[in-house]
Amino acid sequence: METGFTYLSLMILVATLALATSATLTLGSIVQRRQAEQQLLEVGAAYRRAIASYLNSSPGGRRSYPPTLTDLLKDPRYPGVRRHLRRLYPDPMTGKAEWGLVPAPGGGIMGIHSLSEARAIKLAGFEAENQLFEGKVRYSEWIFVVQSVAPGIGTGVPRQTPGASAGATSPNPTPQQVPGGFAAQSPAPVELSGTAQVPARGLFPTGAQH
Repeated sequence: METGFTYLSLMILVATLALATSATLTLGSIVQRRQAEQQLLEVGAAYRRAIASYLNSSPGGRRSYPPTLTDLLKDPRYPGVRRHLRRLYPDPMTGKAEWGLVPAPGGGIMGIHSLSEARAIKLAGFEAENQLFEGKVRYSEWIFVVQSVAPGIGTGVPRQTPGASAGATSPNPTPQQVPGGFAAQSPAPVELSGTAQVPARGLFPTGAQH
């Protein structure tokens, strides 16, 4: 009888430890997802600022978007070193360097988005520049885009269906339909030389520099 009671107590203890371990792992996963979400917001903002800087720095009065993300590292329109982004950051949600690209009406890239179709934890409480992310349930719907308001560049925004391969285009939505968009007129023209002035601190709060 005593042996049976001891065995039952041991089984209850094992089950309790298993539940506690499972709960701890789940909590850890949620914390990691929230950290990755914050990284996505910060990295997306860095790309958006860099694209706006490239657009505002266009020589000859003809504003243009970068043909590739690599052009943000060293602006090919100038003979010297002119940077708009310190490095190409990977997507925190997928861990890959590949991003969904939003093509501009006249050519070039006007925005990026994650290729992750995972459901977002954060659905509200975004800052003003990301207020159109409110209620978006998937990370691929957090689209960081720069809309030009200069004459000669339309404000209609071609859209790449989130999750599609980079470079594919689809019918133009209205500007209000593009989450995270803001006019490129907002930031003042920025000239960067040497190391880019996009702050590195805060991009990866967990301490990992990808």
